[in-house]
Amino acid sequence: MFLRGRLTTNDGGTLPIDALVARVCNNRARQQVYASPKGDFSMQLGSQADSFPEASADEAGPSGMPRRNSVMGIPRHELENCDLRVTASGFRSRDVTLLGLDTSGGSVDVGIIVVERGKKIEGTTLNAAPYQAPKDARKAYEKGLQAEGNGKLAEAGKYFETAVEIYPRFVNAWFQLGTVLQKGNQKDAARKAYTQATTLDTKFLPPYLFLASMAYEEENWTEVLRLTGHLLALDPLNQTDITVYTLDLDPLNYAEAYFFNSFANYKLNKMEDAEKSALQAEYLDLRTHFPQLHLLLAEIFARKNNYARAITEIQTYLALAPGAKDAAQQREKLARLEKLDSPASTTEKPNQR
Repeated sequence: MFLRGRLTTNDGGTLPIDALVARVCNNRARQQVYASPKGDFSMQLGSQADSFPEASADEAGPSGMPRRNSVMGIPRHELENCDLRVTASGFRSRDVTLLGLDTSGGSVDVGIIVVERGKKIEGTTLNAAPYQAPKDARKAYEKGLQAEGNGKLAEAGKYFETAVEIYPRFVNAWFQLGTVLQKGNQKDAARKAYTQATTLDTKFLPPYLFLASMAYEEENWTEVLRLTGHLLALDPLNQTDITVYTLDLDPLNYAEAYFFNSFANYKLNKMEDAEKSALQAEYLDLRTHFPQLHLLLAEIFARKNNYARAITEIQTYLALAPGAKDAAQQREKLARLEKLDSPASTTEKPNQR
């Protein structure tokens, strides 16, 4: 059985070449296919195995990204637990539920999915500092980017330092200086550079994520909450408008921010906030860059005595990272949770006379 459809833009414009359609079941991506230049897409369903992430990835997609073959799928009755989610640079659409579709034929046509072109809003557009800086500062900044790209961190750092000396309000240069200092394990100096960038422009978001990452490593949970709170307040997914914006951060960056926020809330025993942020991170992390997120969700659900959900999350973690160092430990935890979730452990024994 094939699942077919077509993407179109709300203004009749051209779709970007990276328009990706994902079949997401219970917040986990099961299949991903790129739409054609005309917007058409097709997924083959029907077998017992999922096609993501186990399918072959030998065919390259746009920008060198691997395309996932869609020769495998799931039993058609399980479509009721799935949605279609579209991601495309500069566009956004609502998820399309597959519940109630007629699956009696050889194919299912979901029809036209409209993606809306993004609107720029203050604070989430790309920072204009590189264009405001004097020519000499911009030249040093560009040389720094080139040196950093070639792995010459010390040389890059000198160029970025020159850029901020010439133009002290050069936010991007302060941020890039922070990145090369952090890569060189100069954490205190990197923190100062990132902080200077946030002082100059509180709406330029990348340094907040890097600072949150450093606070996470140092287990400074209050600081993690402060930094990610600022970031997530500007997350467009929290806005009522369904459009996507031209962002300093991409969805994966926001997934990381939500993960940090959830972990900090968990450590501070704020379970409801931890669960909310973890589920949002899971929603955004289509390509499962954070397998440990599922262990965090397992801990949260176990705390709430929701053993079935905790079991599912550990199983997902083990499927994503079967060779993890803690795999054996997680399998032991899984066995304990399965005992707690068994009918025998939840049924009260009759009184003996």
